[in-house]
Amino acid sequence: MLKKRIIPCLDIKDGKTVKGVQFEDLRIAGDPVELAKKYVKDGADELVFLDITATIEGRKTMIELVEKLSLEINIPFTIGGGISSVQDVEALLKAGADKVSLNSAAVRRPELIREIAQQFGNQCVVVAIDTKNIAGEDYVFISGGKIKTGWKTLDWVKTLTELGAGEILLTSMDFDGTKNGFDIRMLQNVSEICPLPIIASGGAGNMAHFTELFTQTNVTGGLAASIFHFNEITISDLKSNLKMNKINVR
Repeated sequence: MLKKRIIPCLDIKDGKTVKGVQFEDLRIAGDPVELAKKYVKDGADELVFLDITATIEGRKTMIELVEKLSLEINIPFTIGGGISSVQDVEALLKAGADKVSLNSAAVRRPELIREIAQQFGNQCVVVAIDTKNIAGEDYVFISGGKIKTGWKTLDWVKTLTELGAGEILLTSMDFDGTKNGFDIRMLQNVSEICPLPIIASGGAGNMAHFTELFTQTNVTGGLAASIFHFNEITISDLKSNLKMNKINVR
């Protein structure tokens, strides 16, 4: 069985790390490179950096940030935001990223996933899904959670598996930033049908939420932001707590 991973997420806007609630009301959390260095020291398994306004504003993810990170940290990191072509991926991987995260571009042109996987290997293709429950059905949203698509979340997950995605980063918009716990119902439904590694995102508020996540679903990664950014929980304490609960962490 894969060991469970603890993954801080750094949402980037205008070069700063920010965090909001349900994708709104953003507040600044610090410098992304300094935060990244702190998380490496504290035992993070991987890091995820998402340029959250890149798609909305039509910009590309910041190559300079990736180059700085590759010099400063020694754990795998994923970069996302505004990636829309094989050329974008090539530039980010050359700059030092280990994986890329696609969201809006993958929904708009699913074949892009296959093209990237064939050229660079599916291990570097992470597809981020922002999902929200509407009248009892889970739907995929794009453009930073602004646009509802016609894709039901479970159908999109099945399609991603067929296209060659290597991993899924699944964010519950309903739970994001609430600190009420992960969206266990949705994560159970997805992890039961998906053979790919899944990173759960949205709702972490305390250590017990991670124990619940890893004991009640098959996801392999737990992602959080504000609880780490604002020093509510340290990664080292969280890992110690998970080990006490007999959860196999890295």
